[in-house]
Amino acid sequence: MELLIYLQHSPGAWIAVLFLFGLIVGSFLNVVVHRLPLMLERDWRAECAQLLATPCPDTLDESFGLVRPRSRCPQCKAGVRAWHNIPVLSYLWLGGRCASCRARIPLRYPLIELAGGLLAAAAAWRFGFGWPALMAAVLSWSLLTLAAIDFDTQLLPDAITLPVLWLGLLCNLVPLFTSPRAAVLGAAAGYLILWLVYHCFRLLTGKEGMGYGDFKLLAMLGAWMGWQALPLVIILSSLVGAVVGITLIVLGGRDRSVPIPFGPYLAAAGWIALMWGEALTRAYVDWALPA
Repeated sequence: MELLIYLQHSPGAWIAVLFLFGLIVGSFLNVVVHRLPLMLERDWRAECAQLLATPCPDTLDESFGLVRPRSRCPQCKAGVRAWHNIPVLSYLWLGGRCASCRARIPLRYPLIELAGGLLAAAAAWRFGFGWPALMAAVLSWSLLTLAAIDFDTQLLPDAITLPVLWLGLLCNLVPLFTSPRAAVLGAAAGYLILWLVYHCFRLLTGKEGMGYGDFKLLAMLGAWMGWQALPLVIILSSLVGAVVGITLIVLGGRDRSVPIPFGPYLAAAGWIALMWGEALTRAYVDWALPA
């Protein structure tokens, strides 16, 4: 109890605690980003084999999950010891290489760990001590995980989007970020807006412009922040996506026919709206409609 009182009256300590906890969560997010798509593929293969009444192809063991087996080096298969798994610090201590075979460790691992800590610290700074900061950190970690998975595999797993969507609705029963009515309307509108865009684009071009996971991601953001935040999220994600896409084509020589995942841009726009949505909207209104 005394610790909670201290954290409540010490913003710096509260930010530091969430930062350190976010580093630990970030380490687990690396596991989720790597393993969850593999687990989903295993389950899909098993379901297809069952429907077709054919033997299931050799794939991951059924015991493979988010907790087991222990993390191993993909090169030498040596287990990662606990003191080699300290977020960020272990990477620096080992010089970015495996302790056993000295194979290079991808930079994305410490970056995601650091992002987990910084996102949590930002939530603590923005919302102060209490449940809003904790729930904002949970949403931030979820968006980080979804963005990383979509970037790698062009998948936005229902195993993340749907539970987090329901969590947003439950949080706003209090409410924490918006009214229950706005949260429900936001979830419904978020899905329907991109669903309509998807079908209109397909009718006009005969191509699919995005996946159903994007619909669910925007619905998830609507459930947390209400329907009022959706225009800002859509505008920001479209602008960032257009700038990055054009840059990749012009400077990186990316093939225009290769699809670019939209989830990371939605996730980034959603986080910006969570942190500064009201201020950005107010600034735009003041600029567009001066007194």
